[in-house]
Amino acid sequence: MVLALLVSGVVVALVVAGLFVFGLRRRLIQRSGGTFDCSMRWGAPGPEAEPSGKGWVYGIARYNGDRIEWFRVFSYAVRPRRTLERASIEVLERRTPKGEEELALLSDAVILACRHSGTRLELAMSDDALTGFLAWLEAAPPGQRVNVA
Repeated sequence: MVLALLVSGVVVALVVAGLFVFGLRRRLIQRSGGTFDCSMRWGAPGPEAEPSGKGWVYGIARYNGDRIEWFRVFSYAVRPRRTLERASIEVLERRTPKGEEELALLSDAVILACRHSGTRLELAMSDDALTGFLAWLEAAPPGQRVNVA
């Protein structure tokens, strides 16, 4: 009986510690400012494919100079999962979620289809975050090629 209580206590303590570290990581990512909720689908299918809810990963994006650093929300990693260079991002189209995507994404999401260094990807974010993202893209230093649809 005592052993069962001890094991239960240790399990509860580990779960609480894990949740604390998870929350602390998010605060550390957001501490420097310039963050927004952003789901990503890397290697997204082309425009001729039927949209599906598969492949979307919920994350947080952070502006860092001429880069966007993208972190998975449900992870303990302190380094970004993806880094998008401003000069390498080409915006292809903007659309609203369709079909299963409506269930996989946040309710007010707008999908931005992009190409980054030859790889097709899709970013889903709120209208406000989209406005900021497009403004950040257009604010590239003189001489940088920027393609915003």
